[in-house]
Amino acid sequence: MSNPIEFYFDFSSPYAYLAVAEIDALAAKHHRNVAWKPMMLGIALKLTGNKPLVDVPMKGDYTRRDVPRTAKRLKLPFVWPEKFPYAAIAPSRAFYWLSARDETKGKLFARAVFTAYFGHGKNVDTPEAVAEVASHLGVPKDETLAALQDQAVKDRLKTETDAAIAKGVFGSPFFIVDGEPYWGQDRLADVARQLEGA
Repeated sequence: MSNPIEFYFDFSSPYAYLAVAEIDALAAKHHRNVAWKPMMLGIALKLTGNKPLVDVPMKGDYTRRDVPRTAKRLKLPFVWPEKFPYAAIAPSRAFYWLSARDETKGKLFARAVFTAYFGHGKNVDTPEAVAEVASHLGVPKDETLAALQDQAVKDRLKTETDAAIAKGVFGSPFFIVDGEPYWGQDRLADVARQLEGA
């Protein structure tokens, strides 16, 4: 199998939630795997001088209309969470910890976090909320809570975020296909075209 598609995202990104619904199926169609890589987008935004889309005049109004209608097209549940955006440190750390044990379970966890937050408006920003999500995948809450305090787990998220920024990742979702970067859920069609050409 060829190189995996690198999929960078922040759990607080509504467009990443939309991309999650399509990226693995798109990759499988072209016999590719997807390397899921959550990162702390806020660090990249500070470096670029940008703000979350919803905080940008006019773009924010557009985003608040565009995300729900795209979710409807993709047949995804969607509500704007009351607390939005949020610092997705806890779910990102938990993802890397779970994925190191079981990559499939890591992806299932990520999907569950996105669905809880954007599909049902539930807060997922605390260790307790993250442990609750993981518990539905058979992971004991005490194990998740302990992992979130592990320095190696904390360091992993920082390392992954630094590596993403070094590769030029500045938004979410962000895809790198054989060295070619694509920013945004609306670039999945371009990702597909590259995969077809490859």
